[in-house]
Amino acid sequence: MNEEKTGSRFELGMIGLGVMGRNLLLNMADHNFPVAGYDRDVAKVQAFLKEGANHDVSGSNDLGTFIALLKKPRAVMMLVPAGSAVDSVINELLSFLEPGDLIIDAGNSDYKDTDIREKSLYAKGVWFMGMGVSGGEKGARYGPSIMPGGRPEAYGRVKPILEAASAKVNGEPCVTHIGPGSSGHFVKMVHNGIEYALMQLISESYDLMKRGLGLGNRELEQVYKDWNKEGLTGYLMEITGEIFGRKDSETQKDLIDEIKGAAAQKGTGMWTSESAMELSVPTPTIDVAVAMRNLSVLHSERSIAKSNLSRPAIPYAGEKAEFVSKLKSAMIASMLLVYSQGMALLSVASFHQGYGLDLEAIARIWRGGCIIRATILEDIRSVYRRSPSLPNLLLDPAFAKIVADHQEQLRLVSIEAIKMGIPVPALLSTLSYLDAYRSEWLPSNLIQAQRDFFGSHTYERIDRKGVFHTDWDES
Repeated sequence: MNEEKTGSRFELGMIGLGVMGRNLLLNMADHNFPVAGYDRDVAKVQAFLKEGANHDVSGSNDLGTFIALLKKPRAVMMLVPAGSAVDSVINELLSFLEPGDLIIDAGNSDYKDTDIREKSLYAKGVWFMGMGVSGGEKGARYGPSIMPGGRPEAYGRVKPILEAASAKVNGEPCVTHIGPGSSGHFVKMVHNGIEYALMQLISESYDLMKRGLGLGNRELEQVYKDWNKEGLTGYLMEITGEIFGRKDSETQKDLIDEIKGAAAQKGTGMWTSESAMELSVPTPTIDVAVAMRNLSVLHSERSIAKSNLSRPAIPYAGEKAEFVSKLKSAMIASMLLVYSQGMALLSVASFHQGYGLDLEAIARIWRGGCIIRATILEDIRSVYRRSPSLPNLLLDPAFAKIVADHQEQLRLVSIEAIKMGIPVPALLSTLSYLDAYRSEWLPSNLIQAQRDFFGSHTYERIDRKGVFHTDWDES
């Protein structure tokens, strides 16, 4: 099909007019930027042109025609699935682009792939940016949190567009230049890892109240709405309350009860865990959130295990309202500990990857638009404003006090969950992380002794410097 408007004057082009790509492009058009879209699917191009009819937009399903629409030096953004699809689009684009043109990958690409692409394209004279975008479909349309990495000169080319399209908090745009190379995609990956962990924690609170307390969906709806008003205010808590109030349009039953309990994933949580392990940063709650999604799909195995490992249900015998109050405190502590793990990973990666991350700025742009936005991010921002190089949020006295004020409720809730036989691995992992992090002594000396015993791996001593080995077979 032919484009609706012609001329090489459009400031940015989008490849991929699925919901996210179309919405982000329309968002830019809302802010009076001339933009163009490309998709092989004619229907998607037509849908974009129809929805953007009152704006300065154009589009085509022919790549050469689309590129000709863009003002030089060109800026081309893509929102396509991570992996080979990104490389395929880049290879097609190279036939049309010229030195000085810019390609922006706004999908959830593996940051290691982003590093390779950025270096390869720069050698050809083409700029490349890996850019994280968070906020889902609605965020893309009305203001997401945007995490662009790459060379600062490349960011400068599109900075006005991204600032205009991003979410705003107190007038501040939720976008900043993250750093060089793959930093934008790395930060978005960690954002998603935190998201995995927070969602797992909320699902465990649901299980405790549903199976443990016997609360119905109307009661659960009210609990989450109350939590969102005070103490746990954030996007994920907000939508959780809405979910429990939604009816299925076909059956008129509560929709939550019609959804199969098998959680999907696209890889960013797993990549976060892998990266944390590579950098020797403990992120146990993110790790267990990934594992629980894997476990959720093993329904047939769990059905057999239910028979083989049966245990009588032990409902909670205490006051329900009191338990819900304790659970709220437990959630506050656990969510803070999740942010601590994620930010600690960013702190280490900032040094080892050469990103030079501004953690205060990252907390700032996460306050609006993105999935993990929550009021606590303002406090986290304040921590890094005071101590920019702090390796862990728990080392800040004010932040640590909030966790400490709620830790006993986390313990009590964990004990009751164990008694009831309700799985709460994320809650337990945050508690164990807290206890391990605040413990000056850990039993790892035994592990070192074992390693030296069976593998002569040596060990260090506390009474003198050096590396030692013991002949354990000596009598």
